[in-house]
Amino acid sequence: MLTKRELLDSAAMALLAATMAKSTPAMAQNKAEWPNLLEAKDIAEEGFIYGLPLVMFYAVMQEFAVDRNSGQFKAPFNEINNQNRVATPADTAVITPNSDTPYSMLWLDLRAEPMVISVPTIEKDRYYSVQLIDGNTYNFGYIGTRATGTEAGDYLVVGPDWKGGTPTGIRQVFQSTTPFPLALIRTQLFNPDNMPNVEKIQSGYKSQPLSAFLKQPAPPAAPKIEFVPATTTGIKDNFFQYLDAALQYVPETPRDKAIRAKLAKIGIGPGTTFAFNDLSLEHKAAILVAMKQGDDKVDKWLASGNKDINGWSVGSFLGDEAFYNGDWVMRAGAAKGGLLGNDAVEAMYPYTRTDATGEPLDGSKHRYTITFPPGQLPPVNAFWSVTMYDGRSQFLVKNPIDRYLINSPMMSAMTKDADGSLTLYIQKDSPGADKEANWLPAPDDTIYLVMRLYWPKPAPPSILPAGEGTWRPPGVKRVS
Repeated sequence: MLTKRELLDSAAMALLAATMAKSTPAMAQNKAEWPNLLEAKDIAEEGFIYGLPLVMFYAVMQEFAVDRNSGQFKAPFNEINNQNRVATPADTAVITPNSDTPYSMLWLDLRAEPMVISVPTIEKDRYYSVQLIDGNTYNFGYIGTRATGTEAGDYLVVGPDWKGGTPTGIRQVFQSTTPFPLALIRTQLFNPDNMPNVEKIQSGYKSQPLSAFLKQPAPPAAPKIEFVPATTTGIKDNFFQYLDAALQYVPETPRDKAIRAKLAKIGIGPGTTFAFNDLSLEHKAAILVAMKQGDDKVDKWLASGNKDINGWSVGSFLGDEAFYNGDWVMRAGAAKGGLLGNDAVEAMYPYTRTDATGEPLDGSKHRYTITFPPGQLPPVNAFWSVTMYDGRSQFLVKNPIDRYLINSPMMSAMTKDADGSLTLYIQKDSPGADKEANWLPAPDDTIYLVMRLYWPKPAPPSILPAGEGTWRPPGVKRVS
């Protein structure tokens, strides 16, 4: 999952309405054309829910691929950025960072022509995936161990207007609904000493225009775009301005035609301009209240969308366009809960802040264990992990042994119980030299735990279907 801390501080919305709005009358033109207060509020609420994933994606794209001074810039469009390390407590740009798989990122510009992504041969026991995500936050395709195997290959990513066939030498074509999708590449790291091997694999990931792949003349370059500046921290204050900017690069589809028509009524979308500062006091207040109400609906969906299994929250709400089928609340919940997260068949992410009895996890007060009974380790085709985060910040926890997770590649060094079960020790202090191999250091504060199950097995015992599977994550037990 890739989420920014406090992407939207919804609690401040009502206060913002009172303090930010000024009694400047709307422009005469806007006053004549704008819907009445109730209709404007309803449109803004529905538009917030529809637009939240688009705005979040647009802001991350700005920081990672457009603004070289953002502090988060990775590489320009159509160039791969390889991160030759996993996350540590020093990484505080993204909450719940993944410390299992070094990332490679490729933001694509498909306006002039399609792009070819080439992958090298990968060992059969090493998991990797290339997740393709478009500006609608749809996961529109996968390349990798599960989806396409571990052989080398060339794959074509095309834009929404592409009408061609499958060129010679291309194994598969993936079509994005927007012109600026992201290819998010994960490569499994077995242990810290294995990083040179991961770097070698990453150097084999390639990106090139289709014309270069076919050794043909390139088409004319797409015109340069002056993107509206956006930051993830600015979403709260600039939401509809950002949505207006993002929608310029999100083509309308039959599924969103109705909501797009409503948004146009309040000046949002291609060919329109949303000018919040030109609105009347009443309309400003209505817009801000609508955002608060829309955000509350998303939070309510998130709270009820997962199953509680032994204290773990288990569910899945990420997928392609057909998966969402116009359910904008679910799509917004997915983005807020785990922007850029995987489909359930690729990875599952059970998480918890409580022990098996429902009491909050707190490393300053208690010690805990997680015990996997014999033969009941997480059922995966790739690998699994349990990662420790600070419960307040959701960042990784600095600790004396620099261990932020326990995963299945570490099993050979771990100690089994007499009956063959595996017990993990969740506590801030060492459990003793004889148990330290099984120790996941905790903060001297509240705890947030996330399991990652890569390529979960589909046949029983399985965590799939999400929330209904025959395998259930064991509860966290308090031992003191």
